Amino acid sequence: MTNLAFSIESTRFDENYRPLANSRITTNFANLARGEKRQENLRNTFTMIDGRFNELARLAHGHAEDGDPYTVELDIISVSVDIDGEGIRGAVPLIEVLQTTIVDRRSGERIPGIVGNNFSSYVRDYDFSIVLPAGKPADFGELHGNLFKAFLASDAYAQHFDKPPVICLSVSTSRTYSRTEVEHPILGVEYRQSDYSPTDAYFAKMGLSVRFFMPPGSVAPLAFYHLGDLLGEYTDLELAALISTMETFQKIYRPEIYTANSTAGASYQASLTNPDFSPTSIEYDREERSRLAVEQGKFAEEHFIEPHKAALEEWSTEFTAHQLDLQGERS
Repeated sequence: MTNLAFSIESTRFDENYRPLANSRITTNFANLARGEKRQENLRNTFTMIDGRFNELARLAHGHAEDGDPYTVELDIISVSVDIDGEGIRGAVPLIEVLQTTIVDRRSGERIPGIVGNNFSSYVRDYDFSIVLPAGKPADFGELHGNLFKAFLASDAYAQHFDKPPVICLSVSTSRTYSRTEVEHPILGVEYRQSDYSPTDAYFAKMGLSVRFFMPPGSVAPLAFYHLGDLLGEYTDLELAALISTMETFQKIYRPEIYTANSTAGASYQASLTNPDFSPTSIEYDREERSRLAVEQGKFAEEHFIEPHKAALEEWSTEFTAHQLDLQGERS
């Protein structure tokens, strides 16, 4: 039987951050931290995050506060995996997410936020950049989903995090979203989609459900991928840190959607060709990001998938069978 062991490393993401040699460099945070304006990019990004968080925190508290008393700290959580003790954990960072921490500047209190936020994965790069263009197989995304679910069930995750992750991404440009009557004080107005997007289906393989909300003051909904009760399991401040972080990244990465000069209506479809938007001053190379995804998919294929193909297939089959047994016991 194949055994997998997960390990976690944490790196502070601030204006002094420089991507590590083995970081997945297509991630939003790594892309911002390169080039001549790297420090200016990062400083402006954190200013945007803090400003948005304090705006949402005032809503959470239900009253105005002087100045911006809070700041949000971010740590990059890098997840590696070892297969049967072969010592490969340093070769491929399996998953990279962000951990938020809310800091009250007045008291110095540090409040843990949500882990997840952004989501990056070499195996996902492999699936979408290498596997999918050759034709979608029946088990597309299954290995990646099983690896993610196994990580959430691991001792490493339990030792570092108390709550399930929430991942916040842009809505799909190929789906139509309809406003509902559901409204949350921080998440905002809920939208429902016409049907699952490919990203939604891929995250479902990871065991994650999706809901769409347009937070107060936003111009378009965001996609929230989660386990359990999104509205009941997290505090307003935790959700505010999630929104302020990922809405900021989406404003930089997809300004046509998230800095649009008009707000999503009762029926909404996002567009990356929308000419009516106000871009941020932060430089972001979207073309490079797409190109690097292919390169890193090939890297995952060469250094992780192919060398360990038989072991990974055996492990994934056993993991799926175990999950089905557990579901049978619960029903």
